[in-house]
Amino acid sequence: MVSFGSHIEFAVPHITIRHLNKYYDVQGKQVHALKNINLDIPEGKIFGIIGKSGAGKSSLIRTLNGLETISDGSIHIHQHDLGQLNHNELIALRQRIGMIFQHFNLLSAKTVWENVALPLKIAKVPATEIQTRVDEVLNLVGLAEKHHHYPSQLSGGQKQRVGIARALVSKPEILLCDEATSALDPESTSVVLSLLKEINQKLGLTIVLITHEMQMIREICDQVVVIDQGEIVESGQVWSVFSHPQQKITQELLNLEQLDLPFQLHQERAAHLTHTILKISYATDLKNPPNLNDVLSKIALPVHLYQSHVDTIQHHLVGSLIVGIPQLDVDVHSLHKQFHHKTSQIEVLGYAQPAH
Repeated sequence: MVSFGSHIEFAVPHITIRHLNKYYDVQGKQVHALKNINLDIPEGKIFGIIGKSGAGKSSLIRTLNGLETISDGSIHIHQHDLGQLNHNELIALRQRIGMIFQHFNLLSAKTVWENVALPLKIAKVPATEIQTRVDEVLNLVGLAEKHHHYPSQLSGGQKQRVGIARALVSKPEILLCDEATSALDPESTSVVLSLLKEINQKLGLTIVLITHEMQMIREICDQVVVIDQGEIVESGQVWSVFSHPQQKITQELLNLEQLDLPFQLHQERAAHLTHTILKISYATDLKNPPNLNDVLSKIALPVHLYQSHVDTIQHHLVGSLIVGIPQLDVDVHSLHKQFHHKTSQIEVLGYAQPAH
């Protein structure tokens, strides 16, 4: 178990999901909410699960703590098969899994301190230990001075930090976050994300984070899976998925389809069109930024730059260039072979007649 004192010990949380399916009966019809989910969630990392509303994210996270039963397949947590646990064993396992909710779920008639202490009181932890543990987690989330306040006296961000403290007070090994920042303003979101990252680093917790916001994934996650209509459609290190998204849904979540170009883009070549519009994507580590002169000189034709973007994600530079080449018959395959291996992708976006 995790200790909040000066000495920290780590258990070995590990989540393995194999061939997981979840069905619901809705008005006499069977809905296939989760379809053959296979996941390995590593120890001590922040693992992001992203998808649009209705994609199956909440169903997935609710199966992880036993709030939803498994239709078929398996989930192993701490080498325990959730489907094989009896009622008492499931309750014991849930005490090792913290949960943070979108709408805080605080009791309005209880103070901050009482809200945080509630799980320990239910578990019949001795009063002296409750005092120590509640004080420690309130210090950790920066709310020690608010311990006598009621939820109505707190901001949204403060309420969520109370929720985080309550989730941590039972010394969990895994923390599940279900849309933990979607009800918060940008400033509060930033504070909560920084706190989750700090908790991950200080306590070694495995954090599973469900969201529909790519910015949240970008800020703190180590790995990400994209779920769409109950299926995992893309997965990998965050910097890799951001630099080279394979699926249309991922591109939509990243807002990559919203091009703001000063001309109309056509998908087919035509006699009145003069330029091929290319997107050059790259991802490199911070120590080896790309030499754009080297990249563009490989084209051996005039190159017009229309859009560029670069970001730093997980110690990588992730960027893209939108360029125009005054030629319609561009051999992208040959061009790609000439580029340095750091260039991850070259694709034809379409054809245009830019006004030069």
